[in-house]
Amino acid sequence: MRVDHHPGGIVTWHFAMDGPELTALFTTRHGGCSSGPYAGLNLAFHVGDDPVAVAANRDALCRVLGVDRLTVADQQHGRRVAVVDALLAGAGHGSASDARERLGGVDALVTDRPGVAIGVLVADCAPVVLYDPARRAVGVVHAGRAGACLDVVGAAVAAMSERFGSRPADLLAGVGPCIGAGSYEIAADALAEVRDVFGDGLLRPTAGGRACFDLPGAVRERLLTAGVVGAHVEEMAVDTAAAGDELFSDRAARPCGRSMLVAVLRR
Repeated sequence: MRVDHHPGGIVTWHFAMDGPELTALFTTRHGGCSSGPYAGLNLAFHVGDDPVAVAANRDALCRVLGVDRLTVADQQHGRRVAVVDALLAGAGHGSASDARERLGGVDALVTDRPGVAIGVLVADCAPVVLYDPARRAVGVVHAGRAGACLDVVGAAVAAMSERFGSRPADLLAGVGPCIGAGSYEIAADALAEVRDVFGDGLLRPTAGGRACFDLPGAVRERLLTAGVVGAHVEEMAVDTAAAGDELFSDRAARPCGRSMLVAVLRR
């Protein structure tokens, strides 16, 4: 993981696939102009922060990326995937209402258009980037517990295969910071849902009928099941719940801001 420092105090963490042909990074909370519980680079309109500050933070990130706008969906913990074309490029940048109107209920974005910045917002859920260097396509995925159970990761891989001809074995995948296996305790209803899908292998019983759920392990399992090669999966392996100075965590402090995994094809 490469760490870059930018004007205004913005700090970004970059995946190994990041290079001249692709920007693939995760934003920390450093920099930006949000305050209070959202202090730093909060990039989400829907969490209660001052929308003027959020807009300024998004514009600052755009300057770092060298783009005019971000493309951000109205994430709802589902498995819908949107193909970002010329008409959808930049959707959701200016407001939560624009995201709802143009990318409502979407938790994964895929594109083959150079210069289009696609991003997913997270504060414990797992952000995933998928890159096809052979067919020049990229995708980003928001995968929390519900999304992992619904297999939004597999849906994104399938969408890239169907739309761009991507072969899963060619894909490079990156899993950004998310809540760690030891920090994510879930109650009986969520536990039953996870057990129905994944069995007991990703669960560690705690007390009172609860258990800790290995979300990054679930995301990795979904990637492998979708045909991504294990050696092609990079995990930043940072527990958001234990990294409050660097990252936002909804489990650690509520309300809080949101970080973004963002990807841009360069050519």
